Amino acid sequence: MRALRGLIATVANANASVLISGESGTGKELVARALHDESDRAGGRFVPVNCAAIPRELVEAELFGHRKGAFTGAVTDRVGRFELAHGGTLFLDEIGDLPLDIQVKLLRVLQERSVDPVGSTKSVDIDVRVVSASHRDLEAEVKAGRFREDLYYRLNVLPLRTPGLRERTEDIPELVMHHAQRLSTKGRNAIRFSPDMMLALKSYQWPGNVRELINLIDRFTALFPGQEIGLRTVPAAMLPKGLAALRDELFGKIASSNVMELFPEVPDEVDMTHAVLESEDDTSVQDIIMLAQGLDELPAEGVSLKQRLADIERNYIAQALDMSDGNVSKTAKLLSLQRTTLIEKINKYDLRAA
Repeated sequence: MRALRGLIATVANANASVLISGESGTGKELVARALHDESDRAGGRFVPVNCAAIPRELVEAELFGHRKGAFTGAVTDRVGRFELAHGGTLFLDEIGDLPLDIQVKLLRVLQERSVDPVGSTKSVDIDVRVVSASHRDLEAEVKAGRFREDLYYRLNVLPLRTPGLRERTEDIPELVMHHAQRLSTKGRNAIRFSPDMMLALKSYQWPGNVRELINLIDRFTALFPGQEIGLRTVPAAMLPKGLAALRDELFGKIASSNVMELFPEVPDEVDMTHAVLESEDDTSVQDIIMLAQGLDELPAEGVSLKQRLADIERNYIAQALDMSDGNVSKTAKLLSLQRTTLIEKINKYDLRAA
């Protein structure tokens, strides 16, 4: 992402056409807007057009404009998107969905720098920087005969690519924090994510990319305003199928592992997490415990171990309270704690409401 931002800054003032490739939901329009905002054309209009959303019979009139009486329903003159973007930037999103006959006319506009409104006998000169985008592989579309090769090379002077979210999972915690704050309900704190949920979010493949992540945060904000979201907090029906499958896999691994059988010689009072992590012969159980607690590699900037352990403790107590329907005695039994100790921790972490 740093490299992409650097490219945006480098090419922003060039008048050459830019082609942004990337999967749906990766922020191609954000890149196009950034190119416009950082360019000398920032004082002009940024005009976005979704080529896939315009009915085929209206594409030409939408892009190039039309004159009154040019066709049935043309009761007045209409300025096309190219004219609207004069002096600014025209963003042609999903350019790969343009019909072939419109591709020919678009190529001429890019070459001549003028448009011919439908029903007009006079060309209109334009000064527009064209930025286009597509989730399709346009080179493959050219080979398949669905996209003109000459238009492809005319558009692809400066290529940019937006990476999928699964290619930059280290960005997920910051993205989650930013959008949770942005979407938080007025008067409430932003939702938070437990370590196990954060690990699941980083392990998920995100076919819908950042857009899917934002939608999920929006859903959780509406369902659990101001709360901490754990893997056990959210019903499977409220999770994407892939994320729900990850959760089931995680719980299945934990349920099928009998740690006491693997380490029968360890006394009951010994912390079994440490016993497993210190074993050199059973990395599979180590992985399960790490996965369950959301442990990750130590970041270069370090971490507050005290806070991390407190987060894990709070999350387990909240889950146990949920599993026992708020019954303190049952919760204490689930966690192998004295009832008085548990009450102290419930007060410490402000879990009385739960």
